[in-house]
Parts: sequence; structure tokens; C-alpha cells
Amino acid sequence: MRADRLISILLLLQIHRRLTSHELAERLEVSERTIHRDMEALGMAGIPVVAERGTGGGWSLVEGYRSNLTGLSEAEVQALFLTRPTGLLADLGLDKAGDAGLIKLQASLPLPHQREASVAQERIHIDLTGWNNMKETVPTLPTLLDAVWHERKLAITYNRGECEVVERVLDPLGLVAKGSAWYLVAGVEDTIRSYRVSRVQNATILAERCARPATFDLAAYWKQSAVEFKNQFPRYEVTLRVHPDFVTHLYLVGRFSRVEKIAEPDADGWRNAVIVFQVEEMAVQGLLSLGANVEILEPLEVREKIIEQAKNIVAFYERSEYTLTS
Repeated sequence: MRADRLISILLLLQIHRRLTSHELAERLEVSERTIHRDMEALGMAGIPVVAERGTGGGWSLVEGYRSNLTGLSEAEVQALFLTRPTGLLADLGLDKAGDAGLIKLQASLPLPHQREASVAQERIHIDLTGWNNMKETVPTLPTLLDAVWHERKLAITYNRGECEVVERVLDPLGLVAKGSAWYLVAGVEDTIRSYRVSRVQNATILAERCARPATFDLAAYWKQSAVEFKNQFPRYEVTLRVHPDFVTHLYLVGRFSRVEKIAEPDADGWRNAVIVFQVEEMAVQGLLSLGANVEILEPLEVREKIIEQAKNIVAFYERSEYTLTS
């Protein structure tokens, strides 16, 4: 609703002091033209918004202006008390502080909202870890966090895999939790890279302040880097027919597989599907586990290799049976 958006704009300007139309439009998921109309509405309502043009410009409030429009709605209270990644806060050493902060926040709410917060915690629990996630050891995480908070350069020893260990001096820009894994985003040699924290063997905070780009946006960087990382994956596409009772099994055939398309059922109830693996071997191994509940249509090489492996399995057990009975 527009009223909610106007309040959001006002509070964002109080927090960030100055934001461009583009930044506001991205945060609120509207067009820049809509932001301009909203600014006109705020001005007509007596809110002292100021537009500054040129480099470093944007929208701001007249110095010293503050609004007390900080009341929380029922949905906002519920959202605040639901989004608690307890395990990740514990990694950062902030779990006790998080609990204490929520207690203080709940105590400061009006009585009806206190009840809403309790109900939200009692009825919905969010577990951010997957079933097969292995907990990584991250002994250097507190040091990395300290460097991020205080904007100090870092000297690290990093295991790149295959027994290759390198030393780097970094400008730490932020930490990202992907599932239960932590990544350090840092500047090095005029580029920005991501380092898996579990592979950082040693970390030392240096006295020199880090160089942080003025326009760096951690969330935007991570989103873009995740897209680029996925695009680098090898792509091996398989088209098949699947028995109606085994459609959901397609999502479990491989850790790095992805179901891209499932068609409507045909006359027999079977459904055509497209599933992407990284390489042919993964496709053969994963789809073989579904037996006669899938029929490979393309590529023919996968179909032929599954037939060959099935014959080998039958031959193996026939020999085994003969050995056991002789």
C-alpha cells in the first residue's frame, strides 16, 4: 500500500541519511517514477525532503528532522521474532546477545504485540540447515568478524584445495552465511572475491585500515556472484518419462541435479521431464537408482549406458547366486 511505502521511505531516509531514487526503488521494488511521485506526496504532507543532484547526491531529510512513526504492525512483529538463525548467531558469538535483544524488544512492545511475538515463536520454527549439511569448523570466524566490524586489513593463510595453500592480504568487506557455510567477501588486488571460512587456516588483523569501496553492496555482490557461479557449472541435460508415483523422486537423484521442467501427464499418467546434471556419469548413476520407473528419451548415450549397467548388475548377481549354491 502507498501509505506503508511512504512510511518506509521516511524511515529509510532517517536511517541512511541520503539515498538515490534508484536505491529507494530497488529496496521498495517499485519504479523510480513511483519514488518521485512519493517524494512529491511527502513534500505536500509537510515532510522536509530535499533532493541533491550530481555525484553523491540523492534524497535526504532536512538536518535534525526526525519522525516517531516507528509503530510495528502485527505482521512486522511476527516477522522479527521468526527470523532468528540461532546457529549462525552462535557461530558469530552473538546468540546470547540476540536472545537478550529480543527479550528487551518484546518487553518494550505494547501488551497485544507481546502476545503476537510469543505466538509466532510457539507456532513456527525455521530451520535453515539441510538434512545432509555437515557442520563446518570455523575457528577463524571471530577474527574475521572483528576485522569486518573495525575495517582492518587481514593477513590470511588459505587452503585452496589439492594441497595448495596460499597467503593473502585482504580488505574484508563482509561475511555471508550460505546455509550453514560461512564465506568472507574481501577485496584483493583490485578485485572482490569470496573465501570459504572453513578453509582459512590462520587470520591476523593488521593495523592498516581496509579500503572499502564507497558503493559496495554486500547483498547485491553475493546475488550476482551466485548467479555467475551457477552459470559456470557444467550442464548435462536429460529428457525422460517418469512414472506418476515417482515424480518427486526426480528431485532426489543427485546432489547437484536440477529438475527444470515437468510436463502434464500423458494418457498413461506418465510425465515427460527435463533434468540437468553436471556430467553424464552423474546422470547415469542417479537415474539408474529409479529403475523401471523412468524411461530415458534423450540423450541415447545415457539410455545405452543404463541398459549396459543393468545387464552387468544382473550378470553379477547371477554369478553370485551360482557361487552361493555350488
